[in-house]
Amino acid sequence: MDSSNSIYKKIKKALTNGSILPKYKATWILLGIVGFFSAIALAWLLGEKNIVELFNQLNIWQEQPLLGIEVPINNPFSLYFPTLIFFIITQVVMKLSPQPKYWSRGVIILILLGLIIRYFLWRTLSTLNLSNPVDGIFSLGLFLLELVVIISSIIQLVLRLNIKERRREADLYSQAVIEGSYHPSVDIFIPTYNEHYFILKRTVIGCQALNYANKEIYILDDTRRTEIKQLAEELGCYYINRPDNLDAKAGNINHAIAQTQGDLIAVFDADFIPTNNFLERTVGFFQKKKIALIQTPQSFYNSDPITRNLGLDNIVNAEEEVFYRQTELVNDAAGCVVCCGTSFVVRRSLLEEVGGFVTESISEDYLTGIRLSARGYEVIYLNEKLSAGLAAESISSYIAQRLRWGRGTLQALFIKENPFTIAGLNFRQRLANFQGIIFWLNVIHRSIFLVIPFLYYSCGIIFFKASSSEIIYLFLPLCITQISVSRWLSSYAHSWFFSEIYSLVSCVPVAINSLKVMLNPFETKFTVTPKGISRERYIYHWKLAFPLIFLFVINLISLFFNLKEALTEITGINLGLYWSTYNLIIIGVALCAFLDKPQPQLSESFPIKKKVKLINSTQTLEGETIEISEQTAIVKLPNNVSLDGVILLDIDRLRLKSQIIEQKIVNHEIEIKVQFLNLNLSQERQLINLLYCQPGRWKFKELQKNPGELYSLWLMLKIVLRRKMVV
Repeated sequence: MDSSNSIYKKIKKALTNGSILPKYKATWILLGIVGFFSAIALAWLLGEKNIVELFNQLNIWQEQPLLGIEVPINNPFSLYFPTLIFFIITQVVMKLSPQPKYWSRGVIILILLGLIIRYFLWRTLSTLNLSNPVDGIFSLGLFLLELVVIISSIIQLVLRLNIKERRREADLYSQAVIEGSYHPSVDIFIPTYNEHYFILKRTVIGCQALNYANKEIYILDDTRRTEIKQLAEELGCYYINRPDNLDAKAGNINHAIAQTQGDLIAVFDADFIPTNNFLERTVGFFQKKKIALIQTPQSFYNSDPITRNLGLDNIVNAEEEVFYRQTELVNDAAGCVVCCGTSFVVRRSLLEEVGGFVTESISEDYLTGIRLSARGYEVIYLNEKLSAGLAAESISSYIAQRLRWGRGTLQALFIKENPFTIAGLNFRQRLANFQGIIFWLNVIHRSIFLVIPFLYYSCGIIFFKASSSEIIYLFLPLCITQISVSRWLSSYAHSWFFSEIYSLVSCVPVAINSLKVMLNPFETKFTVTPKGISRERYIYHWKLAFPLIFLFVINLISLFFNLKEALTEITGINLGLYWSTYNLIIIGVALCAFLDKPQPQLSESFPIKKKVKLINSTQTLEGETIEISEQTAIVKLPNNVSLDGVILLDIDRLRLKSQIIEQKIVNHEIEIKVQFLNLNLSQERQLINLLYCQPGRWKFKELQKNPGELYSLWLMLKIVLRRKMVV
């Protein structure tokens, strides 16, 4: 009895303190929605009369002819006509306008909107399987998840009708900065938490090389390291630390704001190096008094782990390219640019007016942008690659980074900067923010789609009713059109199939993470993505890959049953066969991405061609560099020459003492690899300036195109069929 009373008191105390019941309105809304549909599902399963009658009536309506979208019966060619006609129209439009323009983008988007609405009507009025409670619950559950994706797609397309490109504005405003008539003081903040010494050093050197005199540079060290303080003294910049790590990066920056006084504040993550003209191209915009913040793209000077592990370096763009080439331009037109935490400049007075950086979420950058926009100030985007940093260097770091981004974005629903409830945002701004938040919930739908073929054949669950003719006539046009225009619509930054791979690699952990955040948004603290990683061997991440291995196995089982059915019943289209095959291909490619390649060097080598001279005690030879890093260079020389030992390398008015470490003949020319010896600080500055800081250094990344869809599919098949897994 005493034990029962004790348990009762504990439960009562927990309920009183709110440790059991959800604390947040958004969680209650989610649980309310789930509870509502669960109650209806349970009533249906238990045979509640009114509910059963309701679904029986809905099922009868599903059998009725589709409101004006009827499948032709007598002419087989007519089934393929919509796919053919829309494919031809879109190809003609893209041929006439190789780069999306307002008119061509509008035509393509209107076609896609029409096809999505057509598909939605078909899914709503004809495909739901409500013949029995079990099938009906799964059918409606899938439809509701798909409905979120459909709504998200429609919003995305509507917003894409307008984009804002500010390069001409930058040309105009930068003149005052270059001429010196507009020269506000700029404090450059470099927040750091455990990043390697050499990474931070080149960032500081890059910031010091900026073509802007009225600036001060501050290292904001949240780990209070003696060597970082000494680095600041060596390089001649300011060093700020604090006694604790309260509020992580946001707290670190807010602490520094209180101790500095520049008119503007530029922020660079510890691994991001600006080009010399970064401030020249951005500061001029602040001549407009309403502009609070300007964001520039994040670019990366190393390959992300997915392209590197799949052997697709310099073939496939990093996933972020779509965001920075397209999404931010759309956001700018909508007035809700996402601040991304690095490579941005903010007006101090307005930042202080709104209370500094948001500290309630780990996405302090995104939510601070919302806070500024809600006050009526402009947060804008300049689509120029004016800096570059380190992408995640392992697949585990890559996934951890996505989990942090997703968690931080969804936390917006639980604080006062919630873009749906905060006062001051207009409808278009809220709509664009909805698109950004729902992105992290759509992965749940993506994960479920991978198991549907297996559930159909193992449990007999029929998620939707559709004949082969309906699939060809009503689904195929949308599918083919989306795939064929996705690359063009994203300015060639995106390809459908490799977007699928990127999504798949992290979809299961991100889906689980999203659900956790909705139930307990502030459970996990801020974590920094590890940078400056080296490894001498291949590493396969079995634990991270396990969900996809499981999904691969069940799709393989599904494929077996589908093949068996296809061989015995040769009628119509076996959707499960194609579905399982497609799932196996993309899962197979995604599984290859979990094998991290060796990365023995800590510094990247860049394909830079420069005329050089190699000098020793007896001769001087002229050659051309093939690759240069901060430690080494590969130089191409004419044949029939011989060098060894220590030499001097002259490159761009920079003379480096070097050791020859490798020599080989390639295509009748000699390639010599040299290692730089005993670089002094002045030489390091010149070398970093050459490698990272030249204006236009990363412009080629703006122009790099993803491969076409057919070639992408071929690359995927090659990876699955020929790749040797080394574990």
